[in-house]
Amino acid sequence: MECHICGGQTQAKTSDMPFKPGTNRIVIFKNLPVFQCGQCGEYLIEGVVMARVEEILDGVDASAELEIVRYAA
Repeated sequence: MECHICGGQTQAKTSDMPFKPGTNRIVIFKNLPVFQCGQCGEYLIEGVVMARVEEILDGVDASAELEIVRYAA
């Protein structure tokens, strides 16, 4: 797959990524599957993965300021 920023080649990897679902909340996803550009470092998240992230975010504890979630498809 080609990077939409620099045109470099992307590679399938897993990464730990933060998401901010609210002004005072951060959820860190461990082992999230992404495509990362070897040239500029930009990453892409596939639609099916992002849909699963959104499902998981809907179920996290709304009172927690920081939560760490291991991604599972």
